[in-house]
Amino acid sequence: MEKLLLSAKERRRLTVLAAVKAGTFRLVKAAEVMGLSYRQAKRVWARYQEQGDAGLVHRARGRPSARRKKEALRHKVLRRYAERYEGFGPTLAAEHLAREGCPVDHETLRRWLVADGQHTVRRRRQKHRAWRARKEHRGELVQMDGSHHDWFEGRREPAVLMVMIDDADNWTWAQLFEEETTHASYDTFEGYVKKRGVPGALYVDRDSIYRTDAEPSVEQQVRGEEPLTQFGRAMKELGVKIICAHSPQAKGRVERRNAVFQDRLVKEMRLRGISDLESANEYLRREFLPALNRKFVVKPVPALDLHRPAPRNLGQTLSWQQERQVQRDWTVVWHGRWVQIDRAHEALCLAAKKVTVRELRDGRLQVLWRGEKLKTRELAARPVRVGAATRAPAPPARVVKPPAAEHRWRRFGAATGTE
Repeated sequence: MEKLLLSAKERRRLTVLAAVKAGTFRLVKAAEVMGLSYRQAKRVWARYQEQGDAGLVHRARGRPSARRKKEALRHKVLRRYAERYEGFGPTLAAEHLAREGCPVDHETLRRWLVADGQHTVRRRRQKHRAWRARKEHRGELVQMDGSHHDWFEGRREPAVLMVMIDDADNWTWAQLFEEETTHASYDTFEGYVKKRGVPGALYVDRDSIYRTDAEPSVEQQVRGEEPLTQFGRAMKELGVKIICAHSPQAKGRVERRNAVFQDRLVKEMRLRGISDLESANEYLRREFLPALNRKFVVKPVPALDLHRPAPRNLGQTLSWQQERQVQRDWTVVWHGRWVQIDRAHEALCLAAKKVTVRELRDGRLQVLWRGEKLKTRELAARPVRVGAATRAPAPPARVVKPPAAEHRWRRFGAATGTE
């Protein structure tokens, strides 16, 4: 015999009606306790007397809902999902199916896919994490991270997606690169700044792009400075504070945004047949990011924007800079490249002094003296030192020959090697 399962409401009714049956409860009072009218309570009491506990079970149980989707639509949706959207999550697939004229709620689609064996529910054990409230103002804190993933699903080599997200309102900027490098970080940061402005702080991981374990030099110790990476130096010049997270979960907002990209962006590029970085970044800028921000951006309270305008010399700040010593022929060496300082700066007496060499992201070199840019030109090859080509050859070594046997010195026993 099949065991009868009652809901919580049906069990409460069973208790009340059992008391009515035992004569300890009047039906009028039972109707009040069950939250029914007296006429409805009489109908429920009659079914209970006739069928027992089974009479309390809702008569619509086990029957198809009057609001259920048509079976033809269900078959059409499942067939279309298998043809075009295999691997899509129910939410993303429901959005695409709605554009094709097959509107279905994502939870309904989830149930259909699970029943059809096309979707599996994955549950992961979770560690306890303390929730951190959003920052109150836009531009107060921006999280930044590089997501390494097979973005093109084998159509080309894996790449890295550099992602920046405002902690206050979820506004997102992203760009694909071959590798996660300082150059990639510079380009991503510049793209964000051109859209919104310079943020107050960056929340990043402990990658060597953003921090260094090098010991400070003697000069830095005297000045009370810590060694910085090129990216750290650029952020210091822009007045942007760098905060390094100690775990991926600490910057969970950008990590969750990475998961959205790995789910949605990969599938959208698959549908469009995008297989190269240039086309992918163009699609990101023109379509994907605007749609993503319309969907996920929230309105912070209060709605105060702390972004600062981008400086005019942003490209010069986002560069590589180091000190180099000027040679006696007024040249400077930078990673195998030779730069000649113009004679117009002769009054500065720069020979044997240190100048700052700046390499821009387009490869151009600039030489700075106390913050001022000098007039220079890059040499095609290593210069020949002055005098090296015209110097007279060294005289040959003198060869000492012993005297001949008939030399007159030998007559007196001289030059014989004997004493």
